[in-house]
Amino acid sequence: MTTSIIVDTQRTVTPLWPVPQERRVVTVLFADIVGSTALVDQLDPEDVRALQRAYFDTVAGVLHRWHGVVEKYIGDAVMALFGARHSDGFDAYRAVRAGLEIQAALDRRPMVDGIRLRVRVGVATGEVVVDLGDVVTGGHGVASGAVITTAARLQEYAAPGAVALCAATARATAGLITQRQLTPVPVAGRVPPVPVWHAVGPVRPGADRHDGPLIGRRRELATIRDQLGAAIRNRTPRWISLVGPTGSGRSRLLHELTRGLTTVDGLSVRWCVATCQPYPDQVLAPVAHLLRGLAGIRHSDGPAAVHDRLVAALTPLFPPTRVATAVPALQRMLTTPDGSAAALAGAAICREVLLRLAAHRPLIVAVDDLDRAAPAVSRFLHALFGAATERGLPLALLTVHQPQWADTRPGPARQMTIGPLATVQSGRLLRHLLTRAGQPVALVDRLLPLVGGRPGHAAAYVTSLVDGADPATLPLPEAVRRAVGAELDHLDGERRAVLMAAGTLGGLISGAAVDRALGWTPGRSASALRKLVAAGLLLPHRVDGYAFAAPALRQVAAERLPRALRAVFQRRAASVGHVDTVHRDANLPAAAVNGSAARIAEIVRLDTVGARTGRLDAVFATLASAGPGGATGPIASKRGSPTPTMATRPAASGSDNSRTAGPRRLRAVASAGDVPPTPATAASRPRRGADDDPLRDIGRPAAPVRRTPTSSAGQWTLADAGTPPGVVRAVSRPPLIRPLDGLPASA
Repeated sequence: MTTSIIVDTQRTVTPLWPVPQERRVVTVLFADIVGSTALVDQLDPEDVRALQRAYFDTVAGVLHRWHGVVEKYIGDAVMALFGARHSDGFDAYRAVRAGLEIQAALDRRPMVDGIRLRVRVGVATGEVVVDLGDVVTGGHGVASGAVITTAARLQEYAAPGAVALCAATARATAGLITQRQLTPVPVAGRVPPVPVWHAVGPVRPGADRHDGPLIGRRRELATIRDQLGAAIRNRTPRWISLVGPTGSGRSRLLHELTRGLTTVDGLSVRWCVATCQPYPDQVLAPVAHLLRGLAGIRHSDGPAAVHDRLVAALTPLFPPTRVATAVPALQRMLTTPDGSAAALAGAAICREVLLRLAAHRPLIVAVDDLDRAAPAVSRFLHALFGAATERGLPLALLTVHQPQWADTRPGPARQMTIGPLATVQSGRLLRHLLTRAGQPVALVDRLLPLVGGRPGHAAAYVTSLVDGADPATLPLPEAVRRAVGAELDHLDGERRAVLMAAGTLGGLISGAAVDRALGWTPGRSASALRKLVAAGLLLPHRVDGYAFAAPALRQVAAERLPRALRAVFQRRAASVGHVDTVHRDANLPAAAVNGSAARIAEIVRLDTVGARTGRLDAVFATLASAGPGGATGPIASKRGSPTPTMATRPAASGSDNSRTAGPRRLRAVASAGDVPPTPATAASRPRRGADDDPLRDIGRPAAPVRRTPTSSAGQWTLADAGTPPGVVRAVSRPPLIRPLDGLPASA
């Protein structure tokens, strides 16, 4: 077909972000018509032009619906990018779904004179440099990288009407797309041959497997059980929102609740659970999932079986005449759960079914990954909750979603945020995962500083080892990179700039260093830093100091920047002095977790403490038992290189005569220089009970300190923690603040 380039100059909204280019992992889709040369030879030029327009309109419409950006049209080929400007963690999934839909749309749409086009589609995922200002439909030079050539080569090996995937795309869509692996194909300039998969279609939603013991989270489980039990016992419906980032273990908590909470005061509790798939084909698909669950309908059931199961489920709840009219409406919704009037009528009947079930037997309705659902699902849940409240039914709602998702309607939900696992719990989880995977348990030392207390990150690292990752380098797993990149892209331009600049700075992060790196006026980054603390992405150390909550976030944020810009940021910030005092900032924002105050970390260097179980337990005992009589003996291990920053929370052990040990939280950071003790570190710790939930302490790495006698009973002492560059230091504890409504922030 004659080569031509069509450019659409309608630009996307330019982000408020001072960096013109980013290194990003994107998915590239390349589509080309089969046999275009022979076809053009048979057609009149006017017919060729009409055929081009119909073809491009069809392909572009599908790509835009799946949030793809068309970079260029070249002849009869179309190249599109997914995740070039904003990633939701499902860029590869959207690209594959778009490729499958392009094939289906072209099969359904006859072109000029009844001609039906056949196309090949190749989808590849990899790193590129993206010009953010030129992310436009039809723009040239938006992205540069080898993955673009890979996508073009893959489509050459796709069968007509098929979608070919590279290995990275196949891994990113595993469990979401049914795939068929083909024989590796030779590609010019690539040795060995490149493995290829063909996409078959989307996978039907199913329950995630949760095998193995649950480690930690006992407090969260107990609190949620109490809240759900109170709703059922008092017939006062409650809505609990379980919030946490990807990898925090939200779905596992929901699984444990459904398995463990089966009765309340001797009354049997019924669970009705739905999971929201990413980008569902129909907006009411989660409601249809709820209906299938309560009626026991399987996807393989035929129309007759579906009818019989619905009749059996509705007969105890409605009179016969109502059952006769309700069943057909529910069948229509199950078949096509879209936003049509018929589907909405079926959803209204489903809501009444749930209410009548609750009137007969206590009911808990749970929806996992609600942030993936359409607004129609949120409206359904609000209507269900409002009607249950009016009727005083023993019904509870439990929704699970990410922190950045916000319901557009004023909601009654009580929010519980899932924080990172404590260090001891992360170590236990890693040992379990490594043992089950047949990997050396000694790798806990290497993995513990990297997982950031997120169970999902721990599982991803162990999986990467099983898949052949080098234990000496331990690259960031692809699944973790996708999830963390999506967290970064949910930020507005200013917070994103601050976080990415901060990622280039070593050790603790000061506002002055961030301002200098970005070339901003002093103090401009302060507001963005406070917002990042409130979002749980940074942890406060003092008025001018912060640390990343997750090591992977620092790495992804820094690696998004081009190499030259990274060097500029580091050079600018080098002239800013390190934080040199330790004190509490009374104006630090509270990370609102159902009213509880923010938890501020104590500072401990993992490279001097060590990550093996015995050494960690000894260090935690040292921290817990330090008091008027002096600290316990030195416990440290030497490492050659600094470790990434991570937030952890050990379980304290040991106590003196006047205080009961409670939960402590540690943060491991790179060395920030020698810091003398300040009056804040010598303040006495308030008396508290073992079950209290105090704020985290504020601390800072310091030079090695010899054991010294105390001058008063109200002071802490410092323990010799070994050799430079890091120490373990005990610090004062702020006053106790209890969470509201009995909902703690983390394990």
